[in-house]
Amino acid sequence: MDVSPPRHLKARKTPRQARSSSTIDAIFEATIQVLIKEGTHRLTTTRVAERAGVSVGTMYQYFPHKQSLLYALNERYLDSLAERVEMTCRKLHGRLTAEMVEALITAYWEAKMERSDVTRALYSSSVELDNEALIDAFARRMDAATKAMLLSAPNARYSDISLVNLTLLSVIFGTVRNVFERNLPPSDQDAIRDEMKRMCLAYLAVAGGEMQAPIQVV
Repeated sequence: MDVSPPRHLKARKTPRQARSSSTIDAIFEATIQVLIKEGTHRLTTTRVAERAGVSVGTMYQYFPHKQSLLYALNERYLDSLAERVEMTCRKLHGRLTAEMVEALITAYWEAKMERSDVTRALYSSSVELDNEALIDAFARRMDAATKAMLLSAPNARYSDISLVNLTLLSVIFGTVRNVFERNLPPSDQDAIRDEMKRMCLAYLAVAGGEMQAPIQVV
């Protein structure tokens, strides 16, 4: 993610060799496992080091404390999520709005659901972090990708694409987070996903995503 973390959350060093990268991968995976099993409040760098199979000294070479570790983990997660959505948006340039909405919701939903326990753990861990700049950087990437995609539709006629795009993403992101926070069963998740698609398509049609015949006033 193209953003500098707050000074107190900055990692001590960045891995530059394959071996160092493997160590970081192990630390991040161990962090996820501890988060899922123990929760944010019981997570410590010592517990993570033990599960990752590295020394506490090695851990401190990269992350001086728990908050810097969680910040880096959230940054990696958001960067991966942004790349996935950006790729989807690029592939849909020039297609119909309905196809764009279907692909966008599917990409975001599946990215969140693939490891739903990880997503839920990261939602919980982010509460403790000073991560406004990180979230803002992620939001800017999403805004740019989805806005460019929507405008490329052959029949797009938006009067305020920035507002429309912001509303669309707010609905998608907010709905998915609500599904996690309420821990809804799979049947409800599928139903909500279908309803969200219908809602987004109806909104975009009114906002200018599809050419509509004039409404006859009797």
